[in-house]
Amino acid sequence: MISLSYIGKKNKEQILQNHTNYSFSKKWNTENNLLISGDNYSAMQMLLRDYDLKGKIDLIYIDPPFATKNVFTAGEDRVSTISSKQSDTVAYSDVLVGEAFLEFLRERLLMAYELLSEKGSIYVHIDYKIGHYVKVLMDEIFGIENFKNDITRIKCNPKNFSRKAYGNIKDLILFYGKSKNTIWNDPREIFTEEDIKKLYKKIDEHGRFYTTIPLHAPGETKNGVTGGTFKGLKPPPGRHWRSDPKELEKLDEDGLIEWSLNGVPRKIIYADEQKGKKVQDIWDFKDYQYPRYPTEKNSGVLERIIQTSSNPDSIVLDFFCGSGTTLVAAQEFGRQWIGIDKSEKAIEITMQKLARVENKLFNQLDFDSLEIIDKMSRTG
Repeated sequence: MISLSYIGKKNKEQILQNHTNYSFSKKWNTENNLLISGDNYSAMQMLLRDYDLKGKIDLIYIDPPFATKNVFTAGEDRVSTISSKQSDTVAYSDVLVGEAFLEFLRERLLMAYELLSEKGSIYVHIDYKIGHYVKVLMDEIFGIENFKNDITRIKCNPKNFSRKAYGNIKDLILFYGKSKNTIWNDPREIFTEEDIKKLYKKIDEHGRFYTTIPLHAPGETKNGVTGGTFKGLKPPPGRHWRSDPKELEKLDEDGLIEWSLNGVPRKIIYADEQKGKKVQDIWDFKDYQYPRYPTEKNSGVLERIIQTSSNPDSIVLDFFCGSGTTLVAAQEFGRQWIGIDKSEKAIEITMQKLARVENKLFNQLDFDSLEIIDKMSRTG
């Protein structure tokens, strides 16, 4: 098993069995969403223990601190890492570094694993300085076999300082599943005219753009039907037909096979029949420029993640919810959500953003020094 060794690393069982003095005074209501103001370590323990949510969360997205040694402030109309204005308030502190930061994150990732359902996924948004260590932590916790992508997210406002290195314009998002059977709503991007001209270079007599692909694939099949004969042809040595020859006959009858001058058949793929091009692992969203909260992420990132890795009956969790971008996206797509943050400024901005989405009142409840803001009703 892959694991990361460092000073101060606790035993897994010690972390999971540790209990805080906090508790919820009511049961989980499947009609409500939860916005929790307080320490996420304690809150996640309560989600596991008091709300019995072990194995019930389908999607987790977090944008945790990046071990930057910065204190982030938020004024009425600006965000920064350094401020002398009295009107600015501390949004959050990112002062843990090295082994202390890794263990801080590992404790929470272990509980995240317990909360995830077998069809669940987790996306961890991190930067290039610490991300490779976090990758090893996640290999240890979620299993390297469940690693799916290292997604490059192009920053909206890159900070290219005058140092002897290439400019940095990217963050990374580490994407893991709880198992191989994760929710996947195959995301696609609409073809542009340029895409069509590049990918579908042929035009038929009706003006439709198309391309062709081989009818065979690597791997020889000696006894199966895909090793049989189609129009008197056998698949090339070391290959097999992609479909039963009977299905190929039907394609040919429907005019969906193109024959070369040398008598080589290829399947016709029309551009206007495709859902779009497959989303790749480099994401560039540029429609967001003026965040009200430090490190606030583009809503398009969260909308894509929620649409791809959750279903309408899913619960979405963000335990570093910041200004609530994840929660707003989850609400807009009809998912149930849970958000946790200990920053009063984060909770304030989140409530404002959610109120704009729902235009409803929130009921604020106080349980044992944890401030719970529990949405009164959920609309589908």
